[in-house]
Amino acid sequence: MSIKFSGKKTLVFIVSLVLITICSSWGFLAHKTAHQLAIYQQPKPLRSFLYKNIDYLEYNSVRPDVRRNEDSTEATKHFIDIEMYGHDAINNMPLNWNDAIKKYSKDTLLTYGYVPYYVIHMQQLLTNAFKQHNTDSILFYAADLGHYIEDATVPLHTTINYDGQLSNQKGIHALWESVVPEIEISNYNLYSTHKATYISNKEAAIWAAVKKANAMLPLVFSKEKEVTKQFTDSTKYRIQIRNGKEVKYYTTAFAKAYSNALGTSINDELIYAANLLSDFWYTAWVDAGKPNLNKLPNATLTKAQKLTLKKELAAYQQNHLVQDSLLYALKKTK
Repeated sequence: MSIKFSGKKTLVFIVSLVLITICSSWGFLAHKTAHQLAIYQQPKPLRSFLYKNIDYLEYNSVRPDVRRNEDSTEATKHFIDIEMYGHDAINNMPLNWNDAIKKYSKDTLLTYGYVPYYVIHMQQLLTNAFKQHNTDSILFYAADLGHYIEDATVPLHTTINYDGQLSNQKGIHALWESVVPEIEISNYNLYSTHKATYISNKEAAIWAAVKKANAMLPLVFSKEKEVTKQFTDSTKYRIQIRNGKEVKYYTTAFAKAYSNALGTSINDELIYAANLLSDFWYTAWVDAGKPNLNKLPNATLTKAQKLTLKKELAAYQQNHLVQDSLLYALKKTK
């Protein structure tokens, strides 16, 4: 288990001309962005409450990754090495946690990853928090749930070859989910016409996300190999000294070439993750009976906040969040 935990810590790549936050998983930028976009997609009662607490939700969208440094049980909640569950497991795994335990054993699931099952667990906790009208719990579980949903949409979180270590493509994990988004975020379409929609079958919804991500793997790996042929080792990587050690980083040129080869696929998956999170948040609120959130502490927007939200929604609809310096993930830390 300790070996598995260590292996899932992705290498961090610093690309010239771009400041990249040291991170793992989708990348801090993408997690924070997906949380922000998901808030805009809510109906007014839920949107107002979530927006009132947007700073908390955005900041804590990456908390599960931070927790991995302290909790040895945390890592396998973020992924599922689908090949380890047998032939065509992507299409044959039980949707329900208890059924999965009966088929594979709990120890197996805790070893090879169980992110779709953990999403359902977190969804139940969020629903209960809404029922109990507990603001702190609602925000805590909403932030964490979003992280795991977003992780389930990352192709490299669905394979034992999670960092290209089995195909001589070591580092591809951070390249796909951190380096490229950090470089290309200003070129991404961050607007979606999607509105929060109730999910009648939550297990099917999260497994559909895992299957979609898994189906992207051939593209993720093949395009990296194709682009690599156009570069030498010295033009694909550069060496930088960090903490007194030489570390190999992707060059901006290579990362951009890889991004171009992938087309809009990373951008599309980021939007898909935000849309799915929007639906899961909304579904938890509906399943709790649509409690009146205005009665909760720290729930009512001030006049100034309403005006700011209106401004952000307009920028969102015009895909100007980055252009207008309204993407929270890019704002300087106070």
